[in-house]
Amino acid sequence: MLLSRRLLRRNSALTISSFLPTASVSRFPPRTSPSDHIVEVPDPPSLPWHPTFLGAPSWSFSRSFSEGILPKTVNYRSHGDADGDDLLVCPGCGVYLQDENPKLPGFFIKPSTKTPKFHFLSDDEDRKSEDASVSSNTVEEKPVVCARCHSLRYYGRVKDESAENLLPDFDFDYYLGHRLSSSTGSRSVVMMVVDASDFDGSFPRRVARLVSNTIEEDSAAWKKGKPGNVPRAVLVVTKIDLLPSSISPTRLEHWVRQRAREGGSNKLTSVHLVSAVRDWGMKNLIEDIKELVGTRGNVWAVGAQNVGKSTLINAISKQVQGKVMHLTEAPVPGTTLGIIRVEGVFPGQAKLFDTPGILHPYQITTRLTRDEQKLVHISKELRPRTFRVKAGYAVHIGGLLRLDVEEASVETVYLTVWASPYIPLHMGRIEHASTMVEAHFGRQLQPPIGEKRVGELGKWIRREYKISGASWDVNSTDVAAAGLGWFAIGLKGEAVLGVWCYDGIDITVRGALIPDKAKMFETAGFTVSKIVSRADKAINKTRRDEKMKQNEGPSERVGIDQSVALDNPDAQSC
Repeated sequence: MLLSRRLLRRNSALTISSFLPTASVSRFPPRTSPSDHIVEVPDPPSLPWHPTFLGAPSWSFSRSFSEGILPKTVNYRSHGDADGDDLLVCPGCGVYLQDENPKLPGFFIKPSTKTPKFHFLSDDEDRKSEDASVSSNTVEEKPVVCARCHSLRYYGRVKDESAENLLPDFDFDYYLGHRLSSSTGSRSVVMMVVDASDFDGSFPRRVARLVSNTIEEDSAAWKKGKPGNVPRAVLVVTKIDLLPSSISPTRLEHWVRQRAREGGSNKLTSVHLVSAVRDWGMKNLIEDIKELVGTRGNVWAVGAQNVGKSTLINAISKQVQGKVMHLTEAPVPGTTLGIIRVEGVFPGQAKLFDTPGILHPYQITTRLTRDEQKLVHISKELRPRTFRVKAGYAVHIGGLLRLDVEEASVETVYLTVWASPYIPLHMGRIEHASTMVEAHFGRQLQPPIGEKRVGELGKWIRREYKISGASWDVNSTDVAAAGLGWFAIGLKGEAVLGVWCYDGIDITVRGALIPDKAKMFETAGFTVSKIVSRADKAINKTRRDEKMKQNEGPSERVGIDQSVALDNPDAQSC
């Protein structure tokens, strides 16, 4: 019996470097421009993907992670200049890894080394073991990610919410604005990713204006014979599977182009309506991007937080390479923390960049807790909930938005709510709506969850809009709240609306995205909801307890008086 050579090789010690990519960072003086620094991650032979994580110079790391200093992950430098300290980078989100303090971002646990079990094999078994070892080398190993990415991937939540405040901010204008507006360098294809269920709230207005202005300036310079690197702007509307299947693709594209022009993007090269989950429209998008980027260009995936950029890139990689990238996907805003470069997706030396989500403070989700965001998050195909109201009535969407029909030239106005089905609704008279904040916000009307959270969301303010419509059969106007959903209004006449929301939240009046309304109408009062049921049970229980205390109080006092009288016979005498 011979000892298997395969098992002997397994006895070699495993190190953490065999699991994680190593980033080498050069030492530089403090930066003077955003293009001064880059962190390069070499292509590890054991990993099937080839990302490059962009990070800060080594002078940013003069203090240890245990002191609460987190390196920035979105600075740049040219190729070939990286050397110095070795830094580990999370392949899921782009943050620097550390194993010292679990309370700080980037914490990870080193993979344990498994001790092989030795046993003696025959010659035939030894040869089979050798053949198995060759085939086992082709198995892809999953890279080690930070604890935050692990928790988001498998549990859908962050591991430590207190560490979220220490995460680095992403300043798009500083880190990417100069690259997209530069007249020299590689060709840039700006892939603006927008959420179909929150188009106006997630539309990157600053990026659209920057790219449109750059296209105009570079086009004029190119016509005069000057250097002009004209970027290409591609608008990608994701999550179209969340919209009703009855919507016309042609009508939807026309609506998207119109809203994009009003948002500042008047120089679009192409528009794509896709679903990364169901692979709708992905093939046409990939072919278009390949043609635009060439063999040496850069593709930048930019957009607001939680619009699905990483999910889209993983779907593109799966379509092209037949395998999914290791970018972390989760319904949590701010999942990606650093700029991640992915090579091998497009031909030649073309590169694809996944960028952190741009913070839109006018989206209502930025003020909500994780549990409240789960109620607002739309994960299934939207279903209409329609109210038939007249002047003097109001409809609430949870404790976040309220629409009053203050005046109307017609008897009936149809209000259709397009929002998460987990949010309870309420219809009632306007004169009673003023008491809803104190009586029902945080209870039956959630989010917010809890009475204390109502005041934390901001000041409850009113805005007035005048609208008109030509038919009761279809919706003509939308009133959308950024990050929440929208009211679709159908009427044949004119109306004055009062829209109540928290100060600073963006309200948009636009043409109707979905003309349909529900076949069955909602009734007055609260809609059927688990939240309303739980709140009603809690209120009823409180009322029963108070009533029992009131009923028990007088009888107990009578019993006490009688017992005192029996113990004192003199008290009964005249």
